[in-house]
Amino acid sequence: MKIIRDSCPAADGFRMPAEFEPHQGCIMIFPERPDSWQYGGYAARKAFARVAEAIARSERVTVCAGEAQYDNARALLPAHIRVAEMSSNDAWARDYAPTFVKNDAGVIRGIDWGFNAWGGLHDGLYFPWDRDNHMARKLCDLLERDVYCKRDFILEGGSIHVDGEGTCMVTESCLLSRGRNPELSREEIEAVLRAYLNVSTILWLPCGIYNDETNGHVDNICAFTAPGEAVLAWTKDESDVQYAMSRACLDYLEQAVDAKGRKIRVHKLPLPAPVTVTEEECRGLDACGDEPARTPGERLAASYVNFYIANGSIVMPGFGDPADQAAKEILQGLFPDREVVQIYARDILIGGGNIHCITQQIPV
Repeated sequence: MKIIRDSCPAADGFRMPAEFEPHQGCIMIFPERPDSWQYGGYAARKAFARVAEAIARSERVTVCAGEAQYDNARALLPAHIRVAEMSSNDAWARDYAPTFVKNDAGVIRGIDWGFNAWGGLHDGLYFPWDRDNHMARKLCDLLERDVYCKRDFILEGGSIHVDGEGTCMVTESCLLSRGRNPELSREEIEAVLRAYLNVSTILWLPCGIYNDETNGHVDNICAFTAPGEAVLAWTKDESDVQYAMSRACLDYLEQAVDAKGRKIRVHKLPLPAPVTVTEEECRGLDACGDEPARTPGERLAASYVNFYIANGSIVMPGFGDPADQAAKEILQGLFPDREVVQIYARDILIGGGNIHCITQQIPV
């Protein structure tokens, strides 16, 4: 593995492919952190395993597990899913596994962004995050891929979404937050995205999902489903705080054009009824430092947009809500050549994210 410090993907002819382009595989991380995963993480591990098994029907899945959980991961996961021992602070592969880029010859490289647990000492979610911040480089070594070193720029994989044709979507609430790159202007942040993702157009949605602890990652509110098309998390309930947030994103997208000059066709994906944490769930979580990890009644950032596009399937969350079926049918209509697999994901959501957050694709 070569660590590339003196160039960038765009200069070398590399670009970030869209998630709906073909994959070589997928990376996940086995959950174990006791202030994220209730009651020892047993329910969360079963949910992660169901996600891994669904994805593995059409692409190779690698699950990284810490030393203490390697044997448990190997015992829980089927033999065709690779398990590699690798230390981490938590289980969010989307956010600190490498962002992969490729060139026209099919060469794959990774990007090693800086990671500071979604805000560092300003409003980050845990400390330390040192093991997370080493995973991108370790994974590129494991996969025998050269890697661009961009640790001086804080970025999570869940904060970017690309269409593979020159357009990147982000949210202002996240990328302009004080805990990321406060010394950089919006224009300077755009310059980094253009250089490292090889895009020409940045779409700045105003915000994400209400109470999203990541400062509003784009992958929870909006996702490209094809060039020129996207799904947007939506509620019809104008009394819900989320309505104004989704409306602001829709208003922005309706006047935006992508890198090819196309207006974006927006498909509204209904949100479930608000999902809140129970007292019993809170009792199953260790404290985070000297504060409770969750409080009873706390609203979680539940969204069907947080799905993973696998080679042969769409692996999406379900919440036991009446909207589960409607959301599944919408995604099936948008991806007629892929099977939509819905997995009950409350035990993942309690940890703070969902299926897209715990996965990272490796392009072909």
